[in-house]
Amino acid sequence: MSSPKAKERFEALKREILSLGYVRPGSLVRRFMPCGNPTCRCMGKLPQLHGPYHQWTHKFAGKTKTMRLSEQQAELCREWAQNLKRLRWLVRQMERVSLKETDQVLGAISRP
Repeated sequence: MSSPKAKERFEALKREILSLGYVRPGSLVRRFMPCGNPTCRCMGKLPQLHGPYHQWTHKFAGKTKTMRLSEQQAELCREWAQNLKRLRWLVRQMERVSLKETDQVLGAISRP
């Protein structure tokens, strides 16, 4: 009932999902901030802010959790966030293939 090409595409998408590493939801930001010391360079007329600081923010059980990260940690989180984005894209592609094929299967089955 389903086309061999669609089945092949669906299986390829599944294999790609299996090849992904960890995924991490949330937002990664790189910030520069003042310290608040009135005599510091960050409070001057041409402020030179401190940083960069990397922060990861994620909402969990209705509460926002923020973590400050090192450069190395931020790079890992960036990779995991890209994996999540790829995973979501792959699932959307699987849904498209599935909808098309299941519509054909349902159409081929007689209604009572």
